Amino acid sequence: MAAKPESYENIVQTASRLFFHQGYHATGLNQILAESGSPKGSLYYYFPRGKEELALECIRRGNEFIKQKLKETLAENDDPVRAIQEFIRNTAEEADRFSFNGFMPIGFWTAAETSCISESLRHACVNTFTDWQHLYMERLQAAGWMEEKARSLAVLIISMLEGALILAVTQQSSAPIYNVVDYIPQLIK
Repeated sequence: MAAKPESYENIVQTASRLFFHQGYHATGLNQILAESGSPKGSLYYYFPRGKEELALECIRRGNEFIKQKLKETLAENDDPVRAIQEFIRNTAEEADRFSFNGFMPIGFWTAAETSCISESLRHACVNTFTDWQHLYMERLQAAGWMEEKARSLAVLIISMLEGALILAVTQQSSAPIYNVVDYIPQLIK
């Protein structure tokens, strides 16, 4: 697949940043165009259905980014507890490194903000969380957990981490994320 032109990349990266900082509803296409330095025709060429289609691409990219990081981290350690702790610890370190400014992919915020108004965005977020759940499940099952137990643990891990991320951004502190790291061994027995 050929690389996307620079204007495409600028539009997607700018939209992702603005959706993170301002939210989906507060971000307008004119602002995305102005801050990306892209002509209006480029946006509608790449995203003929407009803002929602652009947000779907941001969610897709965020999902792929997290899935890749999660796969790599889960594969690096034979102990699933330590592997999961490492992924969450890396998330906390990234939050600190970026000073809680744009360190999370778009899916987290879009899920809460758009789930009641856009079925396509809601489905994209559901698919994102399901993808992450499957990665945790596969790792736990490979280590001997039964499918139902692995599924339940995966949902709990995602729920704990998502809640911790919201607290971390709100409090401007990675402490809630590290708290999840500390409780993973107790959760996964």
